[in-house]
Formats: sequence, structure tokens, C-alpha cells
Amino acid sequence: MATQPQQQHQRRFPVNEMDYPFEDHWFEREGVAMHYLDEGEGIPILMLHGNPTWSFLYRDVIKQLRTDYRCIAPDYPGFGYSETPPDYHFTPQEHSEWIAALIDDLQLVRYVLVVQDWGGPIGLAAALKRPERLAGIVLLNTWAWKPDMAGWLFSHIMGGTPAKYLHTHYNFFARRLVPAGISHEERKAPEILEAYTAPFPTPESRLGTWVFPWAISHSGAWLQGIEEGLESLRDKPVEMVWGMKDMAFGSERYIEHWHRYFPAAPVDRIPDASHYLQEDSPDRVAEGVRRLLGQIEGTASVH
Repeated sequence: MATQPQQQHQRRFPVNEMDYPFEDHWFEREGVAMHYLDEGEGIPILMLHGNPTWSFLYRDVIKQLRTDYRCIAPDYPGFGYSETPPDYHFTPQEHSEWIAALIDDLQLVRYVLVVQDWGGPIGLAAALKRPERLAGIVLLNTWAWKPDMAGWLFSHIMGGTPAKYLHTHYNFFARRLVPAGISHEERKAPEILEAYTAPFPTPESRLGTWVFPWAISHSGAWLQGIEEGLESLRDKPVEMVWGMKDMAFGSERYIEHWHRYFPAAPVDRIPDASHYLQEDSPDRVAEGVRRLLGQIEGTASVH
């Protein structure tokens, strides 16, 4: 395995140990280290973040699940504590290749995928490489298809050239859009918000936060390929936990789109949760994961 012990790498910035009381793990690929959490034992749960977040987003979900399951939460290259490869373009396709490599390195089988925001396309693209290994999916305010007009407009505004200056020089996505995507004021404490801005101390380090919105309207063929691949996952159990205050995904049309492929998937709609529902409602997210795992464990006991 290419996974490296904790002491070979260091955290690039501090976080409150009470909030994030986890041991660091590192997956080294081509001389670059990806940081990830690996807590607990049992059925593996792979938790994937979006923009501009990192494994910190799942901290309270992990605390609730690690007593019974194995919780794995990576940081994409250039995000969180992960290093940035040379000549890296921060595209979701590149991130997905790293996640696929991590899945192989950890030899994950019968694992559960928990995805939010860009974690949906990134994780599903990786899972589709070996769908037989995937046990089930928990969908949290995400998508996996070509953008509609609203997504296209967001991409051209937040992924355009003027916005690139805002993101790289003022850390706009992390500084402004993260708090805007959290509904509960108590979850916007300074030390929490600082954990989302700290990974991006320089203009160069912030490039990935701009590429994500740019990529919405520049990854159409890749996104279409993922949607076409969903047909092969129809037999997988799926749970949906949805923040309905989300300006991006808090609409029934996203839920209905997912139901084209997973019509039996139950939906836990959370009226007061926004885009980063792992912050607003970590209990409900953990409950959704447990419901899915209950289905998987029940099926296994039958066989």
C-alpha cells in the first residue's frame, strides 16, 4: 500500500482539537500526499466533500458513526490538509481519479458512499469504475448530470474571469459562500468558519475554489457520462438527506431527478438545513447513513 504513517506529514494549519479530534492518515501518490481520516471499524463509509470544504465538514457525522462503522473522509488535492500535485488543474475529473486511487489503495469493498455537492459527481465517477464494490449511496444536496440553466448561470458568474479574481485574491468562496450556505448561526462560530478559510492562505492556493464553479459548465460530457452510468447502480440501496434551504439544491426538481434512477429512495427533507447540511444537521445525516446501513446489514443477514 502507498498509505503513509501520520508522522511523515504535518498539518498545514491548526484546528480546534475538540472539534476535530482525529488521527491523520496520508495516501501518497506520485510523490504527493492526500490527507484523509480513517476512524472506527466495520463497513467502510466513504464521505466526500464539495467546494471549498474538506474532511472537517464531516467531523460531527464521524463522531456519531465511528463507534460502529469505519468512517473515511479524504481531502481532495489542494483542499484541507492535502498537498497539491505539480501541474494540477483542480478539475473534478482529476479529483475523482485520486478518489478512485484511494479506494484501490485502501482495498475498499462493500463500502457506502456519502456525497454532497461536487462529492456526488466525483464519488460516483470513481465508484462506476468498479460498481460491484459499492454497497449503497447516501445523497446529500448533490447532482450528477449536465447543469440546467440555473447551474449554467451560476457557473458563468462564479466561474467567470471577474469571479476568479474574487476567489483567488479575496478567498471569496470560502469567506463568503460557506457562511451563506450554513443556516444555523451557532454553526458559524469564528473557529468553525476559520477552518474553512485556513486551507487557502495565498491566491495560488485558492485556484481550486474557482475551478469548481467554472467546471459546472465545462464538464458536460463527463457529467453526462456519470448520469448514463447511474443505470448500472439501480439495484443499490440509496438514502437521500436534503437541506431544503439550500439556494443551489433545495428544490424538489433535484429530488425528482434522482428518483428517475432510484425511485424507491426515501428522502429526509430538512426544512432548516442549507447547502452545508453536515454543519446544520449532522444528526440527521448520521441517521440517514444508519438507515442505509441497516438495509445493507439486513440484506447480508438474509444471505
